[in-house]
Amino acid sequence: MGGRRRSLNDPPRLLLVAAAAVPVVAVLGLVVVPAVNLVVTAVDGAALSGVLADSRTWEVVWFTFWQASLSTLLTVLVGVWPALVVARYSFRGRSVFVGALTAVFVLPTVVLAAGVGALLPGELGRGTSGIVVAHVVFNLAVVVRTVAAAPVPFGVEEAARTLGASRSQVALRVTLPLLAPALWAASAVVFLFSFTSFGVVRVLGDLSSSTIEVEVWRRAIRLGDLGGAAVLSVVQVVVLAVVLVWTSARQRSQRSRSAVPLVRLRRRSAVAPVVAVSVLAAAPLVALILGSFRTGDGFSLDGWRAFGSDEIRPGLRLGLDPLAALSASLMSAVVATVLAVVLGGLAVAVISVTGRSGSVLDAGLALPLGVSAVTVGLGLLITFDSGVFDWRASWWMVPLGHAVVAVPFVVRPALAAVRAVSGDLRSAAATLGASPVRAWWVTVGAALRRPLATGAGLAAAVSLGEFGATSLLSRSGSETLPVVIERMLARTGGSFRAQGHALAVVLAMVTILVVVLVDRWRDDPVRR
Repeated sequence: MGGRRRSLNDPPRLLLVAAAAVPVVAVLGLVVVPAVNLVVTAVDGAALSGVLADSRTWEVVWFTFWQASLSTLLTVLVGVWPALVVARYSFRGRSVFVGALTAVFVLPTVVLAAGVGALLPGELGRGTSGIVVAHVVFNLAVVVRTVAAAPVPFGVEEAARTLGASRSQVALRVTLPLLAPALWAASAVVFLFSFTSFGVVRVLGDLSSSTIEVEVWRRAIRLGDLGGAAVLSVVQVVVLAVVLVWTSARQRSQRSRSAVPLVRLRRRSAVAPVVAVSVLAAAPLVALILGSFRTGDGFSLDGWRAFGSDEIRPGLRLGLDPLAALSASLMSAVVATVLAVVLGGLAVAVISVTGRSGSVLDAGLALPLGVSAVTVGLGLLITFDSGVFDWRASWWMVPLGHAVVAVPFVVRPALAAVRAVSGDLRSAAATLGASPVRAWWVTVGAALRRPLATGAGLAAAVSLGEFGATSLLSRSGSETLPVVIERMLARTGGSFRAQGHALAVVLAMVTILVVVLVDRWRDDPVRR
């Protein structure tokens, strides 16, 4: 545990090594080894040349890039105005607005995609238009929260107006340059989410509107071309790495600003963008609820009546059990949450009292943020498929994949809380007679309790809606709810779509409930 001079107040080295062993083994066994194995096992000269020479590959790459760029541009244009209102003004419903956008952001992608498909008429709900609309609605919270956390001081704009600048000149020459770092940061996040989109494209896309993420799944599952899928995964990782490096450079150049006091909103017309965005975010969910009551014969309760049945008609089974899928989702969420909290909690405990080695562990745990869920699932699928590690048919593969994806969501808020704890507190506790372990527990450990509870809620929400890795790791008879919803929506006739919408409503309600509970524990920087 090098890189920092040890203090007498640090817990024993043996205890730190034992605590670090679990997350280190998890990072190596579930992230690093599967990623390396994916490249070494599946990528060869034939696979590389076959994928790069295939015209469809470049069509998919081009579509992935330009739809992500368009989605990012529209999201920023739609979100920046209400974001400025939230950043500057205090008004009734402000926290509800931000919380509602956050709830939409953490909704399972298949739920939001189903809502957009039910909202847009005819062919508009399919293909590029539906995908872009879903990405905009999904990512509005990123723009609003990022800009709201980096407000522009009123005094700067007032000074520019005093010097004779018009409103448009102030906006272009003062406000926009000051907001540029926050907008670039938000744009990078939105681009990453849109570039790696899977659930939205699976529900709303077709062969002509397929992203790299979906193409990886199609080659691995539908075509059995693991080599081609691995090559595309590497291509995607390279693009993501470039974007992340560029984003990091932008964020390092961003100057921090102190919080700006909120001003009471006096003109009701100023809240118009907040109302407009609220309607836009709520519309897919309303359409989803209405769609659960709509069948080919008009409005009925058939979709809800068939909720617990896997029978199409007497003697003919659907092959999908909605209630079993709900049970599988809840079980996976519980197991994945426990794993993610244990791994994340141990890692944060070690990072809080170590130097360079702790930073390496932190970076290792953050790897799933830079690797798509489909790539994580494909790596696990290839790695654990032989000998004593042939776990492909094991029930724990799905929650294991969910835990890998969810760990960063546990570590991030916990690390922020730990870094806010002064080292003098542990010294004071030790001075008062506490042992090193006791001193750590009453200072750092106390600060970790709420962030870990928040991380547990986020991990549960991630697991409930996870669709990328699950599509590769789940097996017949053990599908989770997002998988069943996607398959229901892909069927035609009868009440399949209504039933799929009903399942999506249930999944949305469960996820929103988790988010609301988490929000009660969250130390929200937007709420001043």
